[in-house]
Amino acid sequence: MLEHITEAQLKRMTLKELIALCEEAREVITRTVLKTGGHLSSNLGMVELTVALHYVFDFPKDKLVFDVGHQCYTHKLLTGRFNEFDTIRQKNGISGFPKREESEYDCYNTGHAGTSVSAVLGIAKARDIKGENFNAIAVIGDGSFNNGLIYEAFNSLRLLNTNVLLILNDNGMSIAPTVGSMHEYLEILSEDMAQKSKKDRHAKIFERFGFAYDGVYDGNDLEAMINKLTEVKERLKNESVILHILTKKGKGYAFCEDDPEATHGISIANASQIKAEYSEVLGKTLTRLAEKDERIVAVTAAMTSSLGLGEFFEKYPERSVDVGICEEHATILCASMATEGLKPYYAVYSTFLQRSFDEIIIDICGQNLPVTLCIDRAGISGADGETHQGVFDLSFLSLIPNLTIAVPKDVNEFERMLEFSSSFNAPLAIRYPREGKRVFKEQSEIVLGKWEKLLSGDGKYAVIACGERALTQVFASAEELRAHGINITVINARFVKPIDGQMLDGLREQHIITVEDNMLLGGLGSLINCHMTGKGKTLKNFAYKDAFIPQGSPAELMEELGVSKKEITQYILKNENR
Repeated sequence: MLEHITEAQLKRMTLKELIALCEEAREVITRTVLKTGGHLSSNLGMVELTVALHYVFDFPKDKLVFDVGHQCYTHKLLTGRFNEFDTIRQKNGISGFPKREESEYDCYNTGHAGTSVSAVLGIAKARDIKGENFNAIAVIGDGSFNNGLIYEAFNSLRLLNTNVLLILNDNGMSIAPTVGSMHEYLEILSEDMAQKSKKDRHAKIFERFGFAYDGVYDGNDLEAMINKLTEVKERLKNESVILHILTKKGKGYAFCEDDPEATHGISIANASQIKAEYSEVLGKTLTRLAEKDERIVAVTAAMTSSLGLGEFFEKYPERSVDVGICEEHATILCASMATEGLKPYYAVYSTFLQRSFDEIIIDICGQNLPVTLCIDRAGISGADGETHQGVFDLSFLSLIPNLTIAVPKDVNEFERMLEFSSSFNAPLAIRYPREGKRVFKEQSEIVLGKWEKLLSGDGKYAVIACGERALTQVFASAEELRAHGINITVINARFVKPIDGQMLDGLREQHIITVEDNMLLGGLGSLINCHMTGKGKTLKNFAYKDAFIPQGSPAELMEELGVSKKEITQYILKNENR
């Protein structure tokens, strides 16, 4: 049915046919994600709600915004993308998130938590100003309900004087189980009808913002969802509504229902090529260091297991903090704990660290506090596409005073950087990719601001690179160039800030080449270019151009974007033949 389904056909289906459609969607999603990777358990829980939404509302005239957006797979199957679905999250395939460029049914691009309410309010206000007539709907999970941006949006509902539908999809999870007072509050609202008076009293908080609260309903009961959404559709003519539903993350497949955290995202990787994940090294090293240093605290924003902190949280619960999806709050929490003599380590994906930019500047670096930012999934992160590529952190961090930026060349150097950090009394950022695939032979002492020469050349070309991926490309190029009689100097720029000016100024090579897994603007290459201005050297930078990077594997994208062994080798050979 899914292959040729249209909105008109779906609206003519019987309940029995719609239930069969749900099961087909669930089977297609599971089969595809287990093959290509992707978000599994969150999408399985959303099937009935998504089918009911398409049955009741009139898309694309009506507008649907998914918070985060990773739970949109059924929506994509229902909107003409069945035949492309097996390309989801693959290079040149369809995105795993809503994408306006991909379909008229995707009205707003999302990728991070907490943005949907602001977005749907803006869409509704534009509708009102233009005198148009359609419904504006946001679907948001209980995990995102911890995010402060939600409440900024709530606070403007009455000011905007518009009507929207907010569907709160409550499954008790984000990536990890939901934590915090708002989660406890939602649990009260989810209690059975014997607690109705208590629920009604608590639900009034939403009325203060201007929403009519309606809940709680079984979001996996298709018939109930169709009936409730039909009723709410009429109410939207006069008021804004929060519809609170409960869904089962991983619904329909026992292995997902039993372990929704492990099956939130399915990664497809060649395990034989991975020596270790950097997150594993982080967890083990911090746990070891914390045995001797009672100041060490680990902080995360709803990503405990993904960031390798499970063992630390289990062994040192009193020194472990998961604040939920509240990255800005986590940053200030680290800063304030540091003012009282603690040594906080904030583990966070590069793409999510962007949300804390102001707090890193003002609260951590402005006060010159010893907080260590452990930046996971730095560089190209792959299949999640534009909203999740970690290619901006070197650029936006490098301009901040007082901040030291370190980039380990492999997991062994990462461990030693963490050891170095334990006695480093200033702001420090350490950025690294997910998977450690190579360990380099050279392992010298970590000294603040000092680089490491890994290969000595014949005095003509010096290639300066930071991070395992970039150095791996450089070493592969060096091997190929040796066959042409060219020996290059290779330098591990393990500190991007401060750069090693002494080594730079002492290089006898005329040609200085930089390689990094980051945007060119503001990154390692930019910093070296500034330092070398007017010094008579020939400079060449290999980094990512000024554009957003779509989905694809890191290897595929680095090759396409010119940060590769091939491009480095060709540049040097071409220069030799001039």
